Amino acid sequence: MRAALALAQAAGQAGEVPVGAVVVLDGQIIGAGKNAPIHTHDPSAHAEVVALRQAARHLGNYRLEGCELFVTLEPCAMCAGAMLHARLKRVVFGAIDPKTGAAGSVLNLFAQAQLNHHTQVQGGLLAAECGSLLQQFFRQQRAQKALAICPIREDALRTPDACFDGLPGTPGKSVYVTELPALQGLRLHYVDAGPADAAVVYLCLHSANGWLPQWQSFLSWHAGQGDRVVAVDLIGFGKSDKPKKASCHRLEWHARIIGELIQRLDLRQLVLVEPIEGSLSDPVTGETLTNLLTNIAGACIVQRQSSTVDSLSQQVLDAPFPDAGHRAIWRAFMPQNMP
Repeated sequence: MRAALALAQAAGQAGEVPVGAVVVLDGQIIGAGKNAPIHTHDPSAHAEVVALRQAARHLGNYRLEGCELFVTLEPCAMCAGAMLHARLKRVVFGAIDPKTGAAGSVLNLFAQAQLNHHTQVQGGLLAAECGSLLQQFFRQQRAQKALAICPIREDALRTPDACFDGLPGTPGKSVYVTELPALQGLRLHYVDAGPADAAVVYLCLHSANGWLPQWQSFLSWHAGQGDRVVAVDLIGFGKSDKPKKASCHRLEWHARIIGELIQRLDLRQLVLVEPIEGSLSDPVTGETLTNLLTNIAGACIVQRQSSTVDSLSQQVLDAPFPDAGHRAIWRAFMPQNMP
């Protein structure tokens, strides 16, 4: 169950409901899975199903006779059915699920006498730790929803959520923050992917003609390697608030906001990453955001690097800017691109 808990934590860090599962045979883990329906766009990608699939591949057989499955949350009806079809010897779960649990909470599929296979079920193992992880996750989700609808300043715009419907998802937790002093009540958006205790953190700053989805492949690869990646929508871009006046967008102000975010998240051993095409820069002096940020947070930055980024379709590029009023950032830093 400790191994399942570690997988649950990884799922939560990726923005999924934190549930983890392992399949064990003769004391050895032969299958492991964590919740992934959001990022895989697969409603069946529950932790238990992912673990069962891996175990079946390991044995070369869809029958997992003699195997035991440990999962941090009481299985739902779909997962319970898969476990019965796999002919598991025993299922052990942590926290109960009073809404969809199919091992005794809402219904008990394992107790159906008419079925031709019966699996032993044990609940409550490390229940407090498993339940606490879920409670913390949903508490944070509620807090983020509250921030998502927080009042907007009169001198700023906020792109409607509908503009982002249907766009590809980005790995990691989507986070909003308003309490940084330099924001003065504006809402900043960023994505945080990978383990919180990673030795090195990659801080990704998009270019002037892009926004956070540029880093989708970078996020996926590094988070999969166990690294932590924080990718920011600069104020005026993406899902962050957009001041109406171009004069608001001073490069030093943007650097100060990111510097305060670094302090708030207590980020250390930072690798500062910018697109190969370069970071946001002053159209007059040529000074870059990464240079200013290095001056502000230099003690935290161990390396600077450039990276290729994903090419974005015109639909994705335009999504944050439904009209000219949302493009003040372009008037400030890319006046040559304005009509």
